[in-house]
Amino acid sequence: MVPRFIDWIWHIRGSVALAPGQTSDEAFDKLEPLFNQVGTTHERAGDTLRFKKKDSAAQDKMSVFDGGVLQVERGPGGGVLRYHMISRALLACFLAPLLFLGFAQLAIFVNSYEAASAKAGAASEEKKKAEKEKAEVPMHPIDKFLGAPEPEKPEKDKADSEEEGAQEGKHSPTPACVFAGIFAALYVGGRILEDRLIKRLFRKRLYEGMVATSHSPMMPTTD
Repeated sequence: MVPRFIDWIWHIRGSVALAPGQTSDEAFDKLEPLFNQVGTTHERAGDTLRFKKKDSAAQDKMSVFDGGVLQVERGPGGGVLRYHMISRALLACFLAPLLFLGFAQLAIFVNSYEAASAKAGAASEEKKKAEKEKAEVPMHPIDKFLGAPEPEKPEKDKADSEEEGAQEGKHSPTPACVFAGIFAALYVGGRILEDRLIKRLFRKRLYEGMVATSHSPMMPTTD
């Protein structure tokens, strides 16, 4: 069992008040069309309806959910439909930012490692050059007398410098951070939106066909 303080990430729970006098069979009959969709299987047993979805069609209004339980409960104030549904799509959107942030951290680590390796290589190269310069034979006096130019000291290749500069920004963490932000926004928006949409959908179905008059119950308008 997943603790409640964690499973809210991909579990959606809520309740909708039934119309006065509405029975469990009447409520489920009104909700029946929502579960007669491609890829959806469901079963009714008394006051409980269970459903599962697999490869739902895009036009299915409940395609984001993988399964769930709807149950009618009776109380002093009348009947209440309680629902508990699961969405792996929401879980994926929640985990995706963590994955991309991991990629960003990996890119930063690789950049640091490569920079340290390049620095160590440059220091080793400078040390070799210094030792080579010490070992060089001084210019012969006759050559100096004849005005021969002194041999040029090897300079650091500019191409190598440019290559090292290019290597510094090779693994940028920015794209991973951008994708993390996109999926985080998708999760927050989807979690709030789906919660409201499913409640509104159930309420609309349960009160469908009822006329709001002074002698008949009115459809609730609040969430």
